[in-house]
Amino acid sequence: MSERKRYAVVGTGSRVVMFLDAIAGTYRQTSELVGLCDISPTRMAWHLGRLRDRFGQLPVPTYVGNDFQRMLVEQRPDIVIVTTVDATHHQYVIAAMEHGCDVLCEKPMTTDAVKARAIFDAIERTGRKLRVTFNYRYAPHTTKVRELIQNGAIGTPLAVDLQWTLDTSHGADYFRRWHAEKDKSGGLLVHKATHHFDIINWWVSSYPKTVFTFGDLKFYGRKAAEARGQRVTYDRSLNAPKDDAFRLKWENPPDQHELYNGSAEKESGYVRDRNVFGDHVTIEDTMAVTARYRNGVMLSYSLIAYSPWEGFRAAVTGTKGRLELYSRHGSHILTAAGDDALAAAQAAGEETKLTLFPMFGLPVDVPIPEAQGAHGGGDAVLLEQLFATKPPADPYHRAASHIDGAASILLGIAANESMVTGQAIDVDSLLELP
Repeated sequence: MSERKRYAVVGTGSRVVMFLDAIAGTYRQTSELVGLCDISPTRMAWHLGRLRDRFGQLPVPTYVGNDFQRMLVEQRPDIVIVTTVDATHHQYVIAAMEHGCDVLCEKPMTTDAVKARAIFDAIERTGRKLRVTFNYRYAPHTTKVRELIQNGAIGTPLAVDLQWTLDTSHGADYFRRWHAEKDKSGGLLVHKATHHFDIINWWVSSYPKTVFTFGDLKFYGRKAAEARGQRVTYDRSLNAPKDDAFRLKWENPPDQHELYNGSAEKESGYVRDRNVFGDHVTIEDTMAVTARYRNGVMLSYSLIAYSPWEGFRAAVTGTKGRLELYSRHGSHILTAAGDDALAAAQAAGEETKLTLFPMFGLPVDVPIPEAQGAHGGGDAVLLEQLFATKPPADPYHRAASHIDGAASILLGIAANESMVTGQAIDVDSLLELP
């Protein structure tokens, strides 16, 4: 058996579960977990208990708060997985590289151009590798679009339209968490849309050049609620009326309560269930972006975070035809109070459809391979590429480098700047990509 890769993890919220399960479970023959670092001992203990019960994982050393450097010295990981608050990604990426480690970083790579430049400098200085885990690249429906474009089905891409809607379960959840504070997440155009922008960049094989954007907070936050006559005074869901539609339903699933409430909350200071109509909200919930790419492709993109249904409509039009992809899916975030029947109805109505419209021919519905699991089945395929000793060949070039990670956030960062200035933003003025 080949020597196992040593992995250390910093940031142990709920998102890290898929990485820990891969290391301790599916890929345990080639992977070894050697350490966890987080500001909350309770969260680390919860994860280790779960791994013990599920996979027989032996305990590993845990490091609290500022002990990240000590973990690197003592545990000598080969690869560090970064799943902390977005605005702190760069700190751990750079420190790990300077210690001689390669890095897997949860999206977004970071939240502003200064931090992205610091990561680029660290890569050049150390020669280490950074891979950003864009799982949507690996979903069957987005991969099929890439395959068709790559094979010339629509000729040369000229224009992309993408409308993304988050429902009032998933969308609202961003306004409870730290994501609602722009200095921590970069707003939804960085934290969430990094997925969407990366898919577009990958589909059209280019990076954004010029960006103009409108954005506003129209539904969440105190001012927007009061403007329509809605007054919500509770500070958090634990103190909300049981019938409030936006109350976080802690008991479903209960592990969220264990990870974020009680002692974990006291240790971290992180309140997971704030009122979505509170004064803490500094991000937008309604956004419209226009962009031109280096290769001339034009993009029209919108993101709404308070829709009755969740999913997206995407269209890529080229010199020989057009691809249209429609996906309606249930929310994967904690359900709000009293919406179990609605969640079941949404799940029953899930649908994904891909249609090819040749320029001078009849439309063709394109079959999409079935897949199971989160993010349209993308997570499992991504994990195989990350952790398997000899992963399957990838003709679609889905592995995302630090350049891809930067390209996706730079579109969002430029969009944020455009909202402030009212001007179109030259992306290269923020950070010039190779």
